[in-house]
Amino acid sequence: MDDYQLLIDLHKRANRQGPGGEEETEKALSLAMIDRTEPLKIADIGCGTGASTLLLARLLKAQITAVDFLQDFLEVLEGRAKNMGLSEKITTLLCSMDDLPFGDEEYDVIWSEGAIYNIGFERGVKDWSRYLKAGGLLVVSEITWTTASRPPELQRHWEGEYPEINTASSKIGVLEKNSYSPIGYFVLPEHCWLENYYRPIQNSFTEFLARNANNEEAQAIVEAEKKEISLYKKYKQYYSYGVYVARKLS
Repeated sequence: MDDYQLLIDLHKRANRQGPGGEEETEKALSLAMIDRTEPLKIADIGCGTGASTLLLARLLKAQITAVDFLQDFLEVLEGRAKNMGLSEKITTLLCSMDDLPFGDEEYDVIWSEGAIYNIGFERGVKDWSRYLKAGGLLVVSEITWTTASRPPELQRHWEGEYPEINTASSKIGVLEKNSYSPIGYFVLPEHCWLENYYRPIQNSFTEFLARNANNEEAQAIVEAEKKEISLYKKYKQYYSYGVYVARKLS
């Protein structure tokens, strides 16, 4: 099993593939002022195993297209949707977020939690705009600096991992430049990282290593995850995911 497959093996069993929480998804819904009784067409891009998809399906009168480029994740989502009686509201789509087969102005809402970094925030909000109806809503979470300056070690790490990391004011400026009207913004709190994402991953390390014969590649992935967790615990006051809610102007 190569490193890519090992990462899938580690993360597909998790409820979330990144920081987030049900309370925070509901908060974003409230900020967006979405009418929960109105029929909606929603695309959840980079849905992973469906934590946000399933909650949106439960709370809204919506048809949701759940997009991911990993079949393993979509299969988990489909199983969860069936068990929750939500299959009729969710259609899975295996494709890359930079090559979406959607029609112009097809969706009322585009949702993407913890995934837009895969193509970059600016490219994502610009490219996905065409799929939103005029007045449609964009809700995305994006890694964000929460202070004006930060320690050099942290700066180097994140600029290496994701050069587009920036402050909320910069991200909001990108939205405005691309014909969106910002509606709301908030920062994911610590429990979204530790309790909802990192702790379940940590609890899975032993079984993950056992499944993969404790080989060097699996050990290296666990060590990388531990390093990321340690970095967050050390520097959590300087960064988080910001949740951005905006309306397409035209």
